[in-house]
Amino acid sequence: MLEKIQKALTIRSSTVRELLAEALGMFILMVFGLSSVAQVVLGRGDFGQYMSINLGFGIGVTLGIHAAGGISGAHLNAAITLTHCILGNLPWRKLPAYLIGQFLGSFTAAGTVFGIWRPYALYDYTKGNFTVTGPTATASIFSTYPAPYISLVGAFFSEFTATVMLILGILIIHDEKNNEALKGTQALLTGILVLGIGLGMGMNTGYAINPSRDLPPRVFTAIAGWGMDVFTAGHHWWWVPITAPTLGSLVGTLIHKLLIDFHNQPVLERGNEKGHPVLESS
Repeated sequence: MLEKIQKALTIRSSTVRELLAEALGMFILMVFGLSSVAQVVLGRGDFGQYMSINLGFGIGVTLGIHAAGGISGAHLNAAITLTHCILGNLPWRKLPAYLIGQFLGSFTAAGTVFGIWRPYALYDYTKGNFTVTGPTATASIFSTYPAPYISLVGAFFSEFTATVMLILGILIIHDEKNNEALKGTQALLTGILVLGIGLGMGMNTGYAINPSRDLPPRVFTAIAGWGMDVFTAGHHWWWVPITAPTLGSLVGTLIHKLLIDFHNQPVLERGNEKGHPVLESS
């Protein structure tokens, strides 16, 4: 009986499987990340600090990659998916499925975190008045907003630079022709990479570095009670976490190719040139 149910529910379309994998990976990433922000904000600093948020997102990234990596490659980031399509690593026909999966996972995670905190701590903190700015602002639990001291141009550059570092780190971790990470450690190292970006470049903008991390929860907050202020706050900030990470991912990839990838031969060929024996296996 169980086998019949499994057979009936098994999805044979690789595209749909990838969509579901991206959705689950993104859901895991965002539940850990957004919950850590909620606990720091609503706990008024008694249940975590800024480090807690960085660790939450780092752990979420690691587990999300483990969940989706073997099926979709665990992009979990619209900017990275678009970059893969431009490079020819992913067919353009699969772009909508990846983006839909990421959006669904992120949007559902925002709803889940809202459901955890809304009846209790969120209501107690805001008295039912959900605001984007002010002393009891809570929209930043779900999406990023620029610090009041930074200009829009400066905030754009901050997000752009952070994403350049993200994609450079990912490419270095997975570079088979260079000093790639040990097999099985890639997910953990990527989580540590996101942790490092948060520790060093998170203060200005909250380091969205990912359109799929920022836009779906923003849409959710607009629906759930924060209103259209989520799109007008911060000098209409909402479009920056979409465009800056996308450009940063493309530029970071170009930098890696120009400085490393174009000039680097596979490890076996380099070993042979240096007079080292090249082992062959059949």
